[in-house]
Amino acid sequence: MKKKNILKGVLFVGFGASIYGMLATFVKMSYKDGFTTSEVTTAQFALGITGLLILNFIQTITSKKKLSSPSRREFRMLVLAGTSLGCTSLFYYIAVQYIAVSIAIVLLMQSVWFSVVVESFITKKFPNAKKVVATIIVLLGTVLATNLINLEVKLDWHGVFWGLLAAASFTMTMFTSNTLATHLPVLRKSIIMLTGGSVIVLLFLFFAQIGPLYSESLRSFYLNFTENTEHIRPFDYSIFWTYGFILALFGTIIPPILFNLGFPNTGLGLGSIISSLELPVSVTMAFALLGEKVILIQWVGIILILMAIVLMNLPSKKEKILSEQLS
Repeated sequence: MKKKNILKGVLFVGFGASIYGMLATFVKMSYKDGFTTSEVTTAQFALGITGLLILNFIQTITSKKKLSSPSRREFRMLVLAGTSLGCTSLFYYIAVQYIAVSIAIVLLMQSVWFSVVVESFITKKFPNAKKVVATIIVLLGTVLATNLINLEVKLDWHGVFWGLLAAASFTMTMFTSNTLATHLPVLRKSIIMLTGGSVIVLLFLFFAQIGPLYSESLRSFYLNFTENTEHIRPFDYSIFWTYGFILALFGTIIPPILFNLGFPNTGLGLGSIISSLELPVSVTMAFALLGEKVILIQWVGIILILMAIVLMNLPSKKEKILSEQLS
């Protein structure tokens, strides 16, 4: 592999991770302007699919060769897998309603060790020593990054719950994205998966906002889960031209395209390390635009998590020897 290709891959993945890291800050800003989670996610997915359909149309008419299409089974599997995309966004955005963005992104990054656990269940093998050590480092880093050792800090358990659910859902997204219909063009695969995510988003819109507004029975049912009724109101379409474009661009259009362009050049290991830029970028954005307080011990925790990600993706001696033999 040429060095310039590796460099290109690093730039694509790094830029994609940095853009995705900015997303939660804009979500928090939209909340401050009175928009609901349902409105934010609906605008993001609707405009995201629209943008990808336009890009896919341009690619189809300009491509010199016929692009691959999914089989019926692949289409169904991708739609089903795409529901995890909708759940990730939904859970993550609910989490930042209760906790700081800097804390929410740390919880989302628990997908690093969640994936180790899932992988061990799938392969029925206990993770190696390197992964176990990296998991312990991530957990230690999480304690520091969320400032749990400060007894004065009280984390809202709602935010922690939804943040960890987002991490679990994101873990599922990573596994399915890397194994299903890998022969399909990036744009087509993204559109199908976003369709599955949109089903979840629209169901939530109906359940949490539109349904309770027009049906007393649905309202009574919904109030069994929460006492908050502020967001039970008509849909505010201004979300589409205020924050919708930014959310779609930064959440569902640019990062997936850049990741799919970059990972083939970097490889999964190096790409995973570079994509962890999302963590410091998200915290820095929250600090700069939202004025969230991030103390030294939290930065130490963030650095530990980044170190763990690097450790997990460093090649073993066997992999180095094999790589040298192949080259």
